[in-house]
Amino acid sequence: MTRLLRYLLPFGLGLLPGLAMADLPGIPAVTVVPGAVEGSQEYSVTLQILALMTALTFLPALLMMMTSFTRIIIVFSILRQALGLQATPSNQILLGLALFLTIFIMQPVFQEANRVGLQPYLAEEITSLEAVERASEPFRQFMLAQTREDDLALFMRIADVQYETPDDVSFWVLMPAFVTSELKTAFQIGFILFIPFLIIDMVVASVLMAMGMMMLSPIIISLPFKIMLFVLVDGWALIMGTLAASFGI
Repeated sequence: MTRLLRYLLPFGLGLLPGLAMADLPGIPAVTVVPGAVEGSQEYSVTLQILALMTALTFLPALLMMMTSFTRIIIVFSILRQALGLQATPSNQILLGLALFLTIFIMQPVFQEANRVGLQPYLAEEITSLEAVERASEPFRQFMLAQTREDDLALFMRIADVQYETPDDVSFWVLMPAFVTSELKTAFQIGFILFIPFLIIDMVVASVLMAMGMMMLSPIIISLPFKIMLFVLVDGWALIMGTLAASFGI
């Protein structure tokens, strides 16, 4: 649990560049109220805590949209549909697998964000704004590496902005481009996974029709064969390895 928290802390710190205007608790508050008197600093600290707690509510969405989680959970869902299993594995199992595989894939990014952003901030070597900027850089590089150029160009055209280098791309343009690329990649992997199971369904349906057993559902007959095929080829290991390899691991 301690190791997990060490990875999630830089994740939360690095994925909130848009909320960097509010300092984190522990940093002396700066009052911006004109004519402020002594005692108004406590009110500023309260606002900082409120801003931080509000930012924490966005962490689940950021986890899904700015990491490898989206691609993984979509592939798992398509795989379950291809097998013809409606509730096995359950949604909780799939979410747990996707979450821990995401942590495994994103571990280098979390470690780098922790090294360059969180640890200097905890050592009081940099300010909170500098910590957010440094911690967000590993996530930016990860997202840029997984984003297609045409998707990035699409949102640059929609936003009517131009950037000289990829490092200049705004987070607000990079995030939707990254999610679009992840969706496209996930459906491509899912399509490839669907083909062998579809072939089994077609073969079973043809055999049943040739035998005149048209009232018998082909899905019921093909399900054991698809499960047997998936087990014989060590399907889960192949899926996990393919997803990890798709991120360059």
